[in-house]
Amino acid sequence: MINIYIGFDSSNYGQELAYKVCKKSILKYNNKVNIIPLIKKDLEEKKIFNRKNNDGSTEFTYTRFLVPYLNNYKGCAIFCDSDFLWNCDILEVLKYTNEEKAISCVQHKYNECKLKFKMNGQKQEWYPRKNWSSLMVFNCEHGDCKKLNLDNINNKSAKWLHRMEWTNKIGEIPKTYNYLVEYYYDEENPKALHFTDGGPWYHRWHTITNKYDINLGNKWISYLDEKDKDYIK
Repeated sequence: MINIYIGFDSSNYGQELAYKVCKKSILKYNNKVNIIPLIKKDLEEKKIFNRKNNDGSTEFTYTRFLVPYLNNYKGCAIFCDSDFLWNCDILEVLKYTNEEKAISCVQHKYNECKLKFKMNGQKQEWYPRKNWSSLMVFNCEHGDCKKLNLDNINNKSAKWLHRMEWTNKIGEIPKTYNYLVEYYYDEENPKALHFTDGGPWYHRWHTITNKYDINLGNKWISYLDEKDKDYIK
């Protein structure tokens, strides 16, 4: 059984809802995967994560790179941000991996952010290979993945980690599996939606007027129970 690691952010209930919906959408299309939340507090208590420069926009900004370690540097493992909504079997991404690559991801080509701030108020910043690390398939046994040890994850720069300076063996996954909402408009039924600037769990979402984006947001909302639908109103 393959492990799927999802980023988890406990900073507010909206973020917890994002995790809940992401998990539910994965299990809808494949209930035989093992889903593991990356909970920063737990990783700190186990003395796995102790990064001092912990300035990320979410609690899983850096913990995502622990996946090969947590998987005992064996087999393949998948990481995705919590603000994903899957419309297919997540294991489809394995078709785009091979043993020569340390990691496979969607290699986004955009070069600017639409907003100066994310919906949660965090400053929005573009950098080379932005969002490549939001969905990663790790070949955990690859030599380059073994560079993702505790010392490097807790001490190396964000640039070294997120721009994947630790490897040049990067496979490419089609963008339909990391379809950036409010950035891409060329597919009718993307395989996985990524609400990278924030989704319906933030109040700013309700000011969006583009019908295409509204329809994608409604797909996310459809996973909520009535209580949580009231929360996001």
